[in-house]
Amino acid sequence: MGVERKVLVGAAVVVAGGVVAGAVVLWPDHDGGAGGTASSPRTSASPSPSRSYPMSTPPRTIPAVRDFTPARGPGWKPDGGRVVVGDARLADEGRLLARELDLTYAGEGSGAGPGDVELALGGASGAGAESYRMTVADGRVRIVAPDDTGVFYGTRTLKQEVHGGGTAPEGVVADEPAKPQRGFSLDIARKHFTAGWIEDRIRELGDLKFNQLGLHFSDDQSFSIASDSHPEIVSAEHLTKAQVRRILALAAERHVTVVPEIDSPGHLGAVIRAHPGLQLRDAGGVPVRGAVDISQPAAADLVDDLLKEYAGLFKGAYWHLGGDEYQALTRKDPQASFPRLARAARQKYGADARVQDLAQGWLNDRAATLKPFDRRLKAWNDGFFTGGVVEADPKLEVAYWTGKEIGARDPVSFLAAGRKLTNYNDEYLYYVLGQPNTFVYPTGERIYESWTPLVVRGTRPVPEKYDSQILGGSFAVWCDLAGAQTQEQVARGIRMPLRATVQKLWGAGRPELSWTRFKELADRLDG
Repeated sequence: MGVERKVLVGAAVVVAGGVVAGAVVLWPDHDGGAGGTASSPRTSASPSPSRSYPMSTPPRTIPAVRDFTPARGPGWKPDGGRVVVGDARLADEGRLLARELDLTYAGEGSGAGPGDVELALGGASGAGAESYRMTVADGRVRIVAPDDTGVFYGTRTLKQEVHGGGTAPEGVVADEPAKPQRGFSLDIARKHFTAGWIEDRIRELGDLKFNQLGLHFSDDQSFSIASDSHPEIVSAEHLTKAQVRRILALAAERHVTVVPEIDSPGHLGAVIRAHPGLQLRDAGGVPVRGAVDISQPAAADLVDDLLKEYAGLFKGAYWHLGGDEYQALTRKDPQASFPRLARAARQKYGADARVQDLAQGWLNDRAATLKPFDRRLKAWNDGFFTGGVVEADPKLEVAYWTGKEIGARDPVSFLAAGRKLTNYNDEYLYYVLGQPNTFVYPTGERIYESWTPLVVRGTRPVPEKYDSQILGGSFAVWCDLAGAQTQEQVARGIRMPLRATVQKLWGAGRPELSWTRFKELADRLDG
């Protein structure tokens, strides 16, 4: 029997030879939008004309999609269909989705048919690289985006929609993140995490639409990635470069940029153990833990060797220079406590220069070292100083983590000066093993209910007018008391905080779901 013609007539559908009373059916047009007409017949993959469908409801995903246009129809489930791509650049995304949903990867050159998923590049002019549009209609799915990253995020939404036998709802998802930086930072210097554990986190991050993984791999406790330029500083328990390359390859597949951090001029205890002559000493000759003597050219040479070496390994767009907690600047009178640094500051920057200027100059010099590698550079907020003769490089992005340091600067002071900032608020986003000092393990509920990207320091938001300068945020694991939890306990402990964090970075405004319903959704999607 041929395909029957259908025409919407008031509250009834006319089908060849009869009327289905009370039924309302909207047939999608060829572009996936609602509103097809009798001139647009469908194949048997289209809904039966004798059957009505309720208007679809928005998909439930983490993070929630930003916009959904409902339609009437059966939706889509993976059932032996194919994944086809409109561009060879989408092969990785297509193969991954096919594996995950048990579909056939058909590659390029064939149109999408009933039951298929089509991935394509395109979309509205000026749309962001992370935006995408997903249309479910005609028994198939079409995901289109300006860039492969957006296509990947569309596949993550689809994966969550059909998880556990679910159905992707009929209609159109139009989605993009509110914030361009959505990160997770991991301290692998004070605690060894296996390569496999890190890879599992990358898969988790990708599925949640995070796009950065920070790796803090040098600290007082260890230097945790193999080095060719200075093998003497590498700790016994470390990642090999082959393991790091596999981590980087997986991260690239999941559209996660790895952001390396070699923190200096503090937190260099592992380097100092191999080079004790570089350790900072005060006026009485007492060594300062973790701090190198920044008046010594040899200290700068060694750190620059490392920056150049690892810039060849980590080729992503971002780099974190550290710059925090340089112990010389925690003394009441740094000039008196460290006369050698004070003298070096005056020699380099003039008679009015102080120790803080030498430290600021150190950070700027490390930025200059990385300039040929074209990285976007971050530094911790307590590595920026005011009132001196040396200003921080204007291109440095502020990674704002605390307001507890000596001479703490309010985040507004950075924002009012025009700097861009990423939110690492230690009040909400710091998971510090062992809960030393005043730290407590953050909960997903607290992040979900009361943190936003505007809440940069403590619990009070900065003015809304600075929203565009806040590039995003990062949840962070710090391993101050490394033995307090196993890596499996860490994974469980950060599960809901990660999901709450990305919801607040992807979405704009208060989430629709209550915390209870959000947690129930997370449990279902992880089940």
